[in-house]
Formats: sequence, C-alpha cells, structure tokens
Amino acid sequence: MRIVFMGTPDFSVPVLQALVDSGHDVVAAYSQPPRRAGRGKALTLSPVQARAEALGITVRTPVSLRDAGAQAEFAALGADVAVVAAYGLILPRAVLEAPRLGCLNVHASLLPRWRGAAPIQRAILAGDAETGVGIMQMEAGLDTGPVRLEGRTPVDGKTAGELADELSAMGARLMVQVLGDITAYPAVPQPEDGVTYAPKIDKAEARIDWSRSADEIERQVRAFNPAPGAFFEFRGERIRVLAADRHAVDGRGEGVVLDDILTIACGEGAIRPTLLQRAGRGVMTSPELLRGFPIPPGTRLT
Repeated sequence: MRIVFMGTPDFSVPVLQALVDSGHDVVAAYSQPPRRAGRGKALTLSPVQARAEALGITVRTPVSLRDAGAQAEFAALGADVAVVAAYGLILPRAVLEAPRLGCLNVHASLLPRWRGAAPIQRAILAGDAETGVGIMQMEAGLDTGPVRLEGRTPVDGKTAGELADELSAMGARLMVQVLGDITAYPAVPQPEDGVTYAPKIDKAEARIDWSRSADEIERQVRAFNPAPGAFFEFRGERIRVLAADRHAVDGRGEGVVLDDILTIACGEGAIRPTLLQRAGRGVMTSPELLRGFPIPPGTRLT
C-alpha cells in the first residue's frame, strides 16, 4: 500500500520499521517538530524523524494540521491509508478522510478503556491485570473509532517502559497483519460500557504520597519508570525510585524509614526501594545509595 506514517516517540519507531520491512511504500512520515533537549538544549529530532531520514523517507514536521495548506499537502500525497502511532497532534476531519482507506491508529489499550494520552501509565496505576493494543479506525472523537484487531498481554508487574516496548512490537505486528488484507478485519464498534480516560501525566503525580498503600505506591513506581520517575525528597534533594518491593508491616508510618535497609512505611504496608537515582547521578541499588547517602531509621520522608 501507499502509506503516510504519523508518529513521534520511540514507541512509534517499530511500527514505521515494520511497514518498511513488509514492503509497503511509505511515501512520507509526519512527526512533531524537533525540540530542544539535554543540558546543552540542542535541537533534537524526534525518534521517528531520525529513523525515517535514515530510511530515506521524506519527513514533514508541521506545528499543526489545521490550516488548509497543510491539509492540501497531506491530501496531495495520494495515500491509500495513514498509519498513526503516538503522533501527538489532533487530526482534523479533512486529514482523517484524505486517504482512500482513512487513518489507522495503533492505540496502547483495550478500548474503550483508557482512551487518551497516557493509556499505559493509567493501566498500571489503576492496577489493571491486563492491557493490550488495538488497531483502530480513526474518527473525529477522542479514540472513539471502531477496532479492527486487538492484542492482549498481562500487566504482571511490568514497568511503563517494558509495557511500551511490548505493546509497540505487538502493534507493529498487528498493523502489518491488518494491512495485508484489510477486508478480513472489519471495523467493530467499541462497547458503550467501560469507557475510561487516560489524561496526560502531570509531573506532580510522580511525588510519592506516603499516606497511600504500599500496593498503590509500588504501582506508581512502575507507572513512572522510566519517566518522569516516582520520587521523594530528603535533605532538600529529590530521589527517584525506579523499582521497589512491597512488604507487610504492622501499623502506619506514612513515610517513616523503619530500618537500615530503607524499608519505608506507607499508609498500609511498606515498600523497600531496590533501584534509586539521585539528581545528576546514575541509577543505583539501595545499598549503593545508602553507603554514600545514609538515610537513618526514624527519618520521615516527604
């Protein structure tokens, strides 16, 4: 097929690569414009733009697709279908309807649960036992379109980063499968019941609230790994927690360090961080952190 690809972050790259590897003609890739990143604030290409350019694919990075000129340029590509994977811009109706077969989206949830920007993190935070990815025929509404094919996987203690990698690879396989014979995968409307929304992650959500249960905090740690990283503060320094185990304890300590191996009381139960990171430092285990940065028993963390 003649395809326009639309995506931006690392999650999108395996989908683009799978389209190319399966022999489709990717006539253009759309991605969000380069952003300034890193300590030097250098202008950095999105992962999709970098991969597309390496593959010799023309890249377009409009700030918006709402103006008539951008929409005309898109329509002029004469695509059979647009494949969308975490693009990050709203597609106006004129764009949705321009390709002969419309626009297909790789959405990382089991729709209608977790429509919106952060389905992977929200599924972990909510304690969902299962999540997945759907190949959705896009409509003007927020992730309201019918689904052509779906894959499922247990959450099973995975971090957001691990789930993103798994669902990206799964979505790439399913998209190639659908495009191989799109008539074999009719678009099935989403159920009307069970709709939930996955708003964008606010960095303020990453601060650990020790009044919550150990189960909730452990999920928070996984949901925000690798970014933005769940954190607490000690001696005015922000400490990111990237992995933690849960432990049963009597009583409520709500942020009190219980021993010399950094078991921390929560509103219910306790957690013991296993991977942490100080600002400007590498990731380290709890023993490594405590050797150079002691956090004594009885300390109340914030």
